Amino acid sequence: MDRFNDGSAGIFAAATHDDLHDSGRGSADAIYNGMPAADLGADGWRKPWSGGNGGSCVEAKKLNDGRVALRQSTDPDGPALIYTNLEITTFIQGAKAGQADFLL
Repeated sequence: MDRFNDGSAGIFAAATHDDLHDSGRGSADAIYNGMPAADLGADGWRKPWSGGNGGSCVEAKKLNDGRVALRQSTDPDGPALIYTNLEITTFIQGAKAGQADFLL
């Protein structure tokens, strides 16, 4: 498990690498981390929040198998980052607990 400079396990502390992510590349799974977001279709993308950042937002799409795809709204044909439900849940819980405050 990756650790931050302060020795903490960070926002993914509740999950191990094996629990978290399988890119799907090289498997029968056609959805993989880094694939063109456009290949996931135009429908279903949502902006969970939006601010005064000039329209540059993270967009999320819940996939049929429960995973979540993220993309940059200013580059909808760019790469999609694919996360498991456990990864997203763990990240959101950690962010709510203040463990992502270093990003601000």
